[in-house]
Amino acid sequence: MIRRLAAGAILLGIWTLAWLGAGRQSFMLPAPWDVANAFVDHWDLLAEHGAITLAEIFIGLFLGVGFGVLAALALALWRPAALWLWPLFVATQALPVFAIAPLLVLWLGYGLASKVAMAALIIFFPVASGFYDGLRRTDPDLLDLARTMNAGPLATLRQIRVPAALPGLASGLKVGAAVAPIGAVVGEWVGSSAGLGFLMLHANARLQVPLMFAALFLLATMAVILHAAIAACLRRALPWVHDTLDAPRP
Repeated sequence: MIRRLAAGAILLGIWTLAWLGAGRQSFMLPAPWDVANAFVDHWDLLAEHGAITLAEIFIGLFLGVGFGVLAALALALWRPAALWLWPLFVATQALPVFAIAPLLVLWLGYGLASKVAMAALIIFFPVASGFYDGLRRTDPDLLDLARTMNAGPLATLRQIRVPAALPGLASGLKVGAAVAPIGAVVGEWVGSSAGLGFLMLHANARLQVPLMFAALFLLATMAVILHAAIAACLRRALPWVHDTLDAPRP
């Protein structure tokens, strides 16, 4: 706790020095207290748009995790899928998200669907990759034991491969939680009528820079809380892999 407070104080100090170095030009870099005032003065507006972005993140996370898990299972169970589909999945990650977002808005409209699809698309690959990698790296001795006991493919998957792959899935979930806001906000930047991304664009266009920073701060706070909540749930659900789930400590 003390380290976090010290880190926060250091960041505020650096921010204040940068504001002074910029000539106290709030339209370029607002002071921390100006952002705090904007956060308080426009809380209702921030909460309204933040709730929309949070809904997009949660729905996108649910869909991205679900499709990621199903894709990893399909790749592990059906070898042709791994040979043909995995390179396609990797290729989709090479495309910049800003190149995909306009297409999703064109196909799905300016409403919630395009933002959810964008978030799910970004979350999908870390989850699928982590879970699939865990399924491939099952202890060979355990697989030999399953074959010796005449266990079928589904029984081996359920009793051995999936439990062994849970640390990989947990890592993918943590990465997905961290990047989930990116998809929602990028979708809002491309085309929307609500959300924190929409609010940031309009605040920037009106030179309401403190309000823009307040929206950015709220988005970052949501991402940190979501990541911490998922990590805490994973620690409770998978206590035997705490070394994988815990953040490194000095």
